[in-house]
Amino acid sequence: MGKSTFINALAQTERMIVSEIAGTTRDSVDIRFELDEKSFVAIDTPGVRKRKSLANDIEYYGLVRAQKSIRRADIVLMFFDSTDRISRVDKQLVDEILEKNKACIFVVNKWDLGLEKGMTSDKWSEYLLKTFGSLSHVPVAFITAKDSRNIKQLINLCQSIYKQSCERVTTGQLNRIVLEACAQNAPRFKSNKRGKIYFATQVSTEPPVIVLKCNDPDLFDKTWKRYLVSRLRDELPFKEVPIKVYFRGKASGEDNAHPGDMLFKPGKPRRKTKAGPKPGTSKKKNRRPAAKKRSDR
Repeated sequence: MGKSTFINALAQTERMIVSEIAGTTRDSVDIRFELDEKSFVAIDTPGVRKRKSLANDIEYYGLVRAQKSIRRADIVLMFFDSTDRISRVDKQLVDEILEKNKACIFVVNKWDLGLEKGMTSDKWSEYLLKTFGSLSHVPVAFITAKDSRNIKQLINLCQSIYKQSCERVTTGQLNRIVLEACAQNAPRFKSNKRGKIYFATQVSTEPPVIVLKCNDPDLFDKTWKRYLVSRLRDELPFKEVPIKVYFRGKASGEDNAHPGDMLFKPGKPRRKTKAGPKPGTSKKKNRRPAAKKRSDR
């Protein structure tokens, strides 16, 4: 993949062993470097070969260390060789990135060789999108590590992605977007009920986490949830980072939300009806008999 060559270009020294054989690096190594008077730490992960090569303990634990490095990282640079196909191990590592909700950049290395074979950036981007459809928000960078081509632009992109993951939005702005999303595409009925969202708020960053207070989380299907996340990504400064959305139902014993707090109230309003009498009581109220007036006659 050329990860070690990339690390050496960042550190501007031969810190890592570079070889044409994939999987030369056997352990995760932290490399500190500076760029534009800013300090960074790059984690060079163990080289992982294709699945059929994971026949011994060294290869297996290399994969485990790579997965641990993904959990440590703020931004994951997922390297691909422009002259090779995406392997099963690549897919397994991307699954780890997706599961841990890590900000990520797909890096297509050895781009000079890809150009020689007639490859284009559009073709590779389409290939990545087709393979990892659930990560369509992830940006793609094309570099040639051995020539240090586009490396500085890649680090600048990393800073932009990290800034997005640290962004916070106001509750008012978030509720406005959710209100518009519900108005344009209301949740479908399920068991003669429709999901209602009372309010939304962002509770944390890295990645951005948004909590939606609703009547029942089970009333929102996966399709509508994907639609909402897409709307949030379009409207909020989270264009290229994962967004975690939680639907929280009303706790047992909790009072109904105030009508003014409800973002979306589908269906026609119910007619007001008078409450019936309580069981065991008569409709007529028990009145005290009126006192008779005494006659002066």
